[in-house]
Amino acid sequence: MKRIVEKQILSWKDSPRRKPLIIRGARQVGKTWLVENSLAGQFEGLVKIDLEKRRDLHIHFEGDLDPKTILNYLELAAGRIIPGKTLLFLDEIQACPRAIMSLRYFYEEMPELHVVAAGSLLEFAFGEISFPVGRVQYLHMHPMTFYEYLLAVGKDVMAMQALNSPAGVDKSIQRMILSELRNYFFIGGMPESVKVWRDSRSMLETFQVQSEILGSYRDDFSKYLPRIDPNCLDSVFLNVAKSIGEQIKYVRLNDGHSGQTNRKAFELLAKARVVQKVPACDPSGLPLGATANHKKFKAFLLDIGLMQRLCQIPIELELQHENLLAMYRGKLAEQFTAQELLAWHSSELFYWAREARSSNAEVDFLVVSKGQIFPVEVKSGSGGSLRSLHMMLQKYPNCPKGLVLYSGEYKDLPEQKIVFFPLYSVASLGDRRSASI
Repeated sequence: MKRIVEKQILSWKDSPRRKPLIIRGARQVGKTWLVENSLAGQFEGLVKIDLEKRRDLHIHFEGDLDPKTILNYLELAAGRIIPGKTLLFLDEIQACPRAIMSLRYFYEEMPELHVVAAGSLLEFAFGEISFPVGRVQYLHMHPMTFYEYLLAVGKDVMAMQALNSPAGVDKSIQRMILSELRNYFFIGGMPESVKVWRDSRSMLETFQVQSEILGSYRDDFSKYLPRIDPNCLDSVFLNVAKSIGEQIKYVRLNDGHSGQTNRKAFELLAKARVVQKVPACDPSGLPLGATANHKKFKAFLLDIGLMQRLCQIPIELELQHENLLAMYRGKLAEQFTAQELLAWHSSELFYWAREARSSNAEVDFLVVSKGQIFPVEVKSGSGGSLRSLHMMLQKYPNCPKGLVLYSGEYKDLPEQKIVFFPLYSVASLGDRRSASI
């Protein structure tokens, strides 16, 4: 399975500014697979230490954290480690916070050794240690994008067309890609889910995998004690999934606890990278985050497949909708847009909401392309007034045009300063990360 972050992790290997690399991301997004199947082949040897399984090795990260001493013990347990030839992989590093601290000394005293670490709850371990700021590099992994999904299921040509600007793609091809997107709405981008779908073509088996992944996340909630009641975390997790695209109020996320307790649960889930907070902001200038209103926000889940499974969406009914935007009241389309924007464009998302009292005018997302801000609406059709979008364009003339994602083909309406994009083409809306294809 090709991942768009492969380019970034391979460039890390030969970088003259290389530091120990920490791969961050939620559980089961493919961190371990990336190291073992993409990076490890660049070395003569791989020494992998799973610090969740090998708790007997934690004792070697006590004391003064001298890297040579640590390596001596690790070699006895796992094999020879030769700087420049061996890749040292510390998996599930959050299980041993002192191992995270040791990365500083590997950087300072043994920079010739390639060290990569991965973990799913790193932010919680960070709270317990003195973290090596400036001594490590990061790579954040997301679930598989729609492009990566297409490659994984053998639709390579369609994948490349999906990345092209739809302005130059035949309309019949655009419709074919939109048709395949229907499957992705329910399969999602968790690598194991995609693999099971590819191999079995069974939605039921794929749903079983998604249920197992959700179960592992809920098991993780018990690790957050005594910070928060895991039942509260579970309720907040579920209600965020049901509130996709809506403004979030902490008090409504869980009736059994206070708004303050719910807020704490939400923030823990955001740190664990299973939910994404999207605040409203003023699009009058860059950076967007400078005017973010963190009291007015929406939220999205890590993955569209996990979202539909968590909400128990009746697939047999939803698949009857020809319009992708009609599925689950448009929530699936907004979830898809959010996770694609995060994977391709930015680690933060924002939207616009009019500040006037009693006003419900808002635009779903804001993207940046070549230094300009573009409002993005996710709509069910090419008709309608798009009142909020036009209102924002009039209020903020620095935004050159509005972009609308919908279940149809590309269409440019310059007289209205509106461009319609097929929903699948989120990757082409803004500036892609330098590590992207």
